[in-house]
Amino acid sequence: MTDYYKDLMGLMDEQEKWRASCLNMIASENVSSKAVRKAMASDFGHRYAEGLLGGQVNGMQLFERFYQGTRVFDKVEAMAMKLSEELFTAEHANVVPISGAVSNLVAYKALAKYGDKISGLSIPTGGHISHTKVSSAGVMGLQEIAYPFDNEEMNIDVDAAKEMLLREKPRIMIFGASLFLFPHPLKELREVADEIGAVMMYDAAHVLGLIAGGKFQAPFREGADVVTASTHKTFPGPQGGVIMCRDEFKKKIDNAAFPGLMSNHHLHHVAGYAIALAEMKEYGKKYADQTVKNSKALAGALYEQGFKVLCEKKGFTESHQVVVDVSGIGGGRKIAESFEVANIIINKNLLPWDRLERTADPSGIRIGTQEMTHVGMKESEMKEIALLMKRLALDTEKPEKIKSCVEEMRRNYAKVQYCFD
Repeated sequence: MTDYYKDLMGLMDEQEKWRASCLNMIASENVSSKAVRKAMASDFGHRYAEGLLGGQVNGMQLFERFYQGTRVFDKVEAMAMKLSEELFTAEHANVVPISGAVSNLVAYKALAKYGDKISGLSIPTGGHISHTKVSSAGVMGLQEIAYPFDNEEMNIDVDAAKEMLLREKPRIMIFGASLFLFPHPLKELREVADEIGAVMMYDAAHVLGLIAGGKFQAPFREGADVVTASTHKTFPGPQGGVIMCRDEFKKKIDNAAFPGLMSNHHLHHVAGYAIALAEMKEYGKKYADQTVKNSKALAGALYEQGFKVLCEKKGFTESHQVVVDVSGIGGGRKIAESFEVANIIINKNLLPWDRLERTADPSGIRIGTQEMTHVGMKESEMKEIALLMKRLALDTEKPEKIKSCVEEMRRNYAKVQYCFD
């Protein structure tokens, strides 16, 4: 009989060893600190806390729980909410959602009704699937309308978007993306939202850590009503979700989260998220700043090596992402797969001019710098990585040869930085 325990423990060891020897550059991943990992393995992972934290009366926190045994966790959740509100200048934070996509689902349930329109980016231009009919928006019966997109600017075409919004009058105007190089035009479109009575929603899943560090943009100050996010991309927490809003939407958001869409909300995730919030409050500015510096350094070095990096005239990127058109050297699938053999982990990605049917083999690749920044890499290492990528993709050296260089490089970057560990 197969020894499942032994096999599974072996696979976990294999994963740890392998990914510790890789350049992990998936733009939607990060590695968390030992303190966050401790929270994830804590007793909170065994427990339930149905219900929501209440308000305050005479300085006393009210706890609206349906289970006993939550008196310690109540304090943890209150801290997570308070830190979220401070770090992101939010009037209210709800930490019940268990992922970024669920955070979006909560917002849709709270803010719209079946058949309402939602404006956002199409998938090829960078929109997340949860913004469209194939995922959360479709579950709620929302009709998606795509923003006009400027391929050269890699951003929403503001003038054309204004015309579209005034004509279509969506209930929700969603911003944020999976392919996300530059800040979105919240300030420029706030007046239109007011005129048509739309709610401005910002999906910060990819850039939450940059926002926490004062980089990229400040959604609430720029006009957003609701901000949703996952907590594990540029933000170095556990995999989970958060939704923040202005006070006028607080009751609807809370009711949509519980009891609307969730029962228990994975208490160990909330504890880990709270620790990551404290770390970002202390170290977030340096971390976010270095992440963007690394993205620019990597993009510039790749461009100099002969890669077709998008948006050279705009400085390539203002986020953690670098996007490269590799259609002339085999396409996204071939490049991503060859990089993985060499222990460089990236993903193939649709570009705005690709048809959706090209998802399996798109024109582009997307590279993220946030995790390698989190283990201490800086601009010089980004230039070294660009050279390794050139040797693989342009010089067509054997991936096995590059792999040994990658493994040697990673030996010097085994410890998470910008944290309390």
